[in-house]
Amino acid sequence: MTITVFGAGAIGGITGAALARAAHDVVLVDKAADHIAAMNAGGLTVERRDGAETVAVRAITPEKLGPGLGLVLLAVKSQDTRAALEVLAPRLANDGAIVSMQNGLNEELIAAAVGERRTVGCLVNWAADWMAPGRILHGGEGALVLGELDGRPSARVDALATLLEVVAPTRVSDNILGYTWAKHVYGALLVATAVVNAHVYEVVERSPETQRMLIALVMESMRVAEAAGIRLEPFDEYDPADYRAAACGDETARARAMSVIATHYRGHTKTKTGIWRDLAVRRRKTEVGALLGATVTKAEKLGLAMPLTERLVAMISELEAGRRVMTWDNVDELVRATTDTARS
Repeated sequence: MTITVFGAGAIGGITGAALARAAHDVVLVDKAADHIAAMNAGGLTVERRDGAETVAVRAITPEKLGPGLGLVLLAVKSQDTRAALEVLAPRLANDGAIVSMQNGLNEELIAAAVGERRTVGCLVNWAADWMAPGRILHGGEGALVLGELDGRPSARVDALATLLEVVAPTRVSDNILGYTWAKHVYGALLVATAVVNAHVYEVVERSPETQRMLIALVMESMRVAEAAGIRLEPFDEYDPADYRAAACGDETARARAMSVIATHYRGHTKTKTGIWRDLAVRRRKTEVGALLGATVTKAEKLGLAMPLTERLVAMISELEAGRRVMTWDNVDELVRATTDTARS
């Protein structure tokens, strides 16, 4: 069976290179023609802390993709999911499957397009960055978790976990939505670190006031998840119990939650987020509107307010449009917004 990696940027590139190196039949699909040309001509180079490796890969643009796709590993930005599904849905085999190796709540979109039976949930928390055509940075290790959306055990997911072991140590969960939502709610904190040109650990260590703002931001999303019936799971540098305790005034839990993040990012080659890179380096629209916007939409349906999240989304939009620059003043503005919200 040919494995289709749709979206050959940071996560897709790392995944495709690892599968190709393990002699699997893989095709990488990406809309960036220069990236495709570079991979076909000279292979895909993955840079790590301990050196670089170039792997020969087969790469095509989406319009060259044929029918009868068996396994698709979807790794496009969240805002590109709908467009990707327009290409993939009519080409997916009846017994095929799409695995969302993305940030956000894309499993819902995928299941709506191809059916829950052909959708597999996935949490990816290892770090990567697209550096240039044909060149990807592996930024640090992290969790890789798979599961059926309804939580049932399946031979399909077990086989996928075995397949992806060549990419990263892979676990199977009966609560995969608890993992994907967990990364989603924690991701709001990471978005906030991108409003200033600083390392993630510098932001989370800046001050107790900054830390309380970050806790409040995550808690807005956590309340939405829990109101939607999601049981959030801990992973890597995120434990929902610490955020709940910190939100209730437990200073030890607050310090522990932030210290874990700082330690995690200090151990990585990638010390700033993909959101930061989109804003500061690639100067393109981020996926924040699609990510946090989806949470705000769910919150509205559940009768919940997310004032701090909405302020952050607006701030990122201003950064994208060039109406705002990256500075610590942005962090301070979010801290003040947290205080104002608490008083109201």
